[in-house]
Amino acid sequence: MLSSAGLRWAGVGAVVAALLFAPSAALADDVRGGQRAVIKTLELTQAWRVSKGAGITIAVLDSGVDPGHRDLAGSVRVGKDFTAGANPAGVAPRRLHGTYMASLIAGHGHGDKGRFGIIGVAPEADVLSVRVILEDEEPGFREFNSAERFEHVVAKGIRYAVDEGADVINMSISKELATREERAAIRYAISKGVVLVAAAGNDGERDLDGDFAPYSYPAAFPGVVSVGATDRRLRRATFSNWNSSVLVAAPGVDIMGAGPGDEYWVGRGTSQATALVSGVAALIKAKYPDISPPLLAQALTAGATDRPPGGYDTATGFGIVNAPRALAEAGRLAGHTETATGTQVQDPAMPVAGGQAGRIKVIVRDENRVTVYTAIAGAATFGALASLSVIFLLVRRVRRAHSSQDA
Repeated sequence: MLSSAGLRWAGVGAVVAALLFAPSAALADDVRGGQRAVIKTLELTQAWRVSKGAGITIAVLDSGVDPGHRDLAGSVRVGKDFTAGANPAGVAPRRLHGTYMASLIAGHGHGDKGRFGIIGVAPEADVLSVRVILEDEEPGFREFNSAERFEHVVAKGIRYAVDEGADVINMSISKELATREERAAIRYAISKGVVLVAAAGNDGERDLDGDFAPYSYPAAFPGVVSVGATDRRLRRATFSNWNSSVLVAAPGVDIMGAGPGDEYWVGRGTSQATALVSGVAALIKAKYPDISPPLLAQALTAGATDRPPGGYDTATGFGIVNAPRALAEAGRLAGHTETATGTQVQDPAMPVAGGQAGRIKVIVRDENRVTVYTAIAGAATFGALASLSVIFLLVRRVRRAHSSQDA
């Protein structure tokens, strides 16, 4: 059983979107059958007629991906390990969580025409494995959570993935606190057109004082697609965080996936839901490579199904991601842009802070409105002066009357 993996953040141990694994003894053809519910919910068969993610690279910031798994072989590039030195020398990473997530995103199956094993949402996409966490059973887990040199591994991993050409970054990880470095890295990624998808977290069953579950990072950063998990009835899974950062949801209970060494696993968590949404983002980027991250996020929300009453709630966001509907919405939005340009645009390498923007330059001056507002202000001033004059005269009359009576 894998309970969680951790990250050090300002001295506080934080938890990856937790998993509950049970090994599957099923044969490979039974594995594909175990994915039917997800394939049906996301309507992947219909979406694959439009896109399968070809040409897209999804960076999986996680515990590492097994490039030799038969359902991922040939699709994985092993990138930098930002946890190097945490485990004792000679100890190989387990790569369980990362392999599992990668298979849900870009597994291509195996055997005759790939009919067996795990099929990911974007089976023709490539995976860049970036190791930024340790599984909690690895011997270096405590060192990784306490040593200062590992404090900013996620921020470093995001920048590395962007510079290595990632189109989508999957972060099935969750931390309790935000840092300046990670916020800046996210802004950098978005400025380069990279889509970021992260897990909303699994604290939904905790005893809470407020009316919502805690915010988790990087999911709660502006610009990141924050994903909640649903159960078999397509309602919020009891463990899934609910708060206003949740943008969309996806299945997150009893999800079949691949593990290292050609194994298969069944698990639950917002991790799995996040990986599925990253796969849908890859389908969109493959079809519309120039679509900006904000517009892609809008396509995900506009195309969602099972929308809550009123259109949004903190449990499942705008609803459950639907691949063909999101692709259709992306086609409608792809010709537009939401990218700001010019000399006064905020430096993407810097977090938002007061005083950086400087003085505001007036671009358009509406003379008619200026005249009207000036006239209104003048009339108001005149009225105020007239009122003061009347009050002054009344006061003088009252004083004179009192003087006459005294005389």
